[in-house]
Amino acid sequence: MDFRKYAPSYPLQPYIKYYYVFRSASGAVFEDTVFPCGDMEMIFNLGEGVWESEVDRQFLKTPQIELWGQITQPLQVKSSGRHTMFGIRFRTHSGGLFLDDEPGKFNNMVADAADILGQPVRLLHVQLLEANEQTRIALVEKFLLQRLAANQKRSYQADRVAGILSTIYGVPDENNINEIASTHNMTGRNLNKLLNRYTGLSPKLVGKINRFQQSLRLIARKNQSLTGIAYDCGYFDQSHFIRDFKSFTGVTPSAYLENKFTVNHVLQD
Repeated sequence: MDFRKYAPSYPLQPYIKYYYVFRSASGAVFEDTVFPCGDMEMIFNLGEGVWESEVDRQFLKTPQIELWGQITQPLQVKSSGRHTMFGIRFRTHSGGLFLDDEPGKFNNMVADAADILGQPVRLLHVQLLEANEQTRIALVEKFLLQRLAANQKRSYQADRVAGILSTIYGVPDENNINEIASTHNMTGRNLNKLLNRYTGLSPKLVGKINRFQQSLRLIARKNQSLTGIAYDCGYFDQSHFIRDFKSFTGVTPSAYLENKFTVNHVLQD
C-alpha cells in the first residue's frame, strides 16, 4: 500500500489542502470504516479495483469519479482488487466553492461527480487515465482553476468562512457560537446559514469534528492517557470525549486503540 501527498500550486493553496495518490497492489479484500474529517474530497479511480460504501445497510459500488460529501458519522467501506486513485482534498470552507450545489446536499454519501459536474469532469477522468503522475497534477489544477474562475464571485464569502473557521478552531467551547458570530459582526443565525452553505456543516458540528480529529492525532502519538487527551482537546470531561468519539467512529477510544482502520490511517493529516 502506497500513499503520497502533493501540495497544490500557490493560487489553489487557500482552497485545496492537498492532492494524493493511493495505490494498493495486493488486491486483497478488506472492510474498513471512514470517520468524519471536516473536509470534502473528489477521487478519480484509475485502477481496476472496486470500492463499495454502505447505503441503507447494503454495500453499493462507488462511481468512477467519487465526490465525498461531509461525513458526520462512521461510514463502512469495502475494497477489492488493485487500486490507483487520485484524490483532491478540499479545505473545509471550499468544497462548495467548486460545486454548483450546496455541499450539505451530499452529506454522508459518495456521489457521482460526473452527474454533478458533467462533461468537463468526465473528460478529465479520461485524461488522467492516460497521463503520468506529474501530468495528472497539472490536468487537475487546470480543471480546478477553471472552476474557481467560474465561481469567483463566491470566493469572497468562502474566504470569510475560512476566517470564521479559524475562530471556531481556537474556541473549544461548543456553546460559544453567538460570541463567535459577534466577533465576525454577524448573528448566530446568519453564521449558521453561511457555514452550512459553504461547508455543509453547522458551526457546532465543525467544532466537534475538529476536536475529534485532534484527538485522533494525539492518540496516534501514543504518549498520553485518554484522560489527558480529552482535556487537551477541550472536552468537558472524559465521558463527553467518549460519547463524541463513539458517535464519529462507532467505537470507544480504548476499542479504537485495539483496532486498525486502514483508510483513516493513510488519510490522517
